[in-house]
Amino acid sequence: MTVLGKFAVIMADPPWDIHMELPYGTMSDDEMRQLGIPALQDEGLLFLWVTGRAMELGRECLQLWGYERVDEIIWVKTNQLQRIIRTGRTGHWLNHGKEHCLVGMKGNPRINRGLDSDVIVAEVRATSHKPDEIYGIIERMSPGTRKIELFGRPHNVQPNWITLGNQVDGVHLIDPQLIKAFKKRYPDGNSMKPSKP
Repeated sequence: MTVLGKFAVIMADPPWDIHMELPYGTMSDDEMRQLGIPALQDEGLLFLWVTGRAMELGRECLQLWGYERVDEIIWVKTNQLQRIIRTGRTGHWLNHGKEHCLVGMKGNPRINRGLDSDVIVAEVRATSHKPDEIYGIIERMSPGTRKIELFGRPHNVQPNWITLGNQVDGVHLIDPQLIKAFKKRYPDGNSMKPSKP
């Protein structure tokens, strides 16, 4: 991850192992703890989507990675009629009609505070497709800064963000400094095999 440089904002929707059958692969709790998040940020915000089972693990990861949990965003899930989802596919004890996004802070970043609510009410779409409203909240908090989304999918790609994920097709770089660093590290363009030191 060091080839990417540093970011003011990181958003991640990790494939937590929630002990349920999912249409994608998951990562173990130890793999989550060992993610290279600290290499991406010296100071800034981390928006970390967590499931019910991963709530405490998410808080533990924030601390391990050097963040203080400063807030939390709740996404209340609605259907096409804008009614709250009452029979979801997740939850071991109760049907989950909401998701949580932990907000962690490292250092003392310059951010706009108090502009948005900590609740998003938005329609459920494809599995793991988070509400688009999150991008507006993040942009208003940290306008014009470098941002990265981890575990993204094609529908997550946003202007002026770097999106990483095993379902994103290929490598598409625009930033000249990042292109130079990438080519130096991966001369043949293949970032999936070990790189030159």
